[in-house]
Amino acid sequence: MVEAVIRQVDKNIRIKLVTATKGKQVRAEPVYGIYKQGRVWHVGNFPKLESQMVTFNPDENKDSPDRVDALVWAVTELAFGKQRVSPAIS
Repeated sequence: MVEAVIRQVDKNIRIKLVTATKGKQVRAEPVYGIYKQGRVWHVGNFPKLESQMVTFNPDENKDSPDRVDALVWAVTELAFGKQRVSPAIS
């Protein structure tokens, strides 16, 4: 569905479909590590994303924060590309 909506806007845009095979917390660990290293920063204001980022606690909240999840996928692709990312990276 998401792909169809994006294609309505731009038929030539590159889309990479992903399927989660690991839990959100495991997927987010390498991204958290590069945030900690100061290798990621945001340009602009993203109040809804930032609100999810500071309130999400995977130990207490099992709901899926959509913006944080999208951010994890995007940063993983940008930072690691085709590399296999080990959850132990931090």
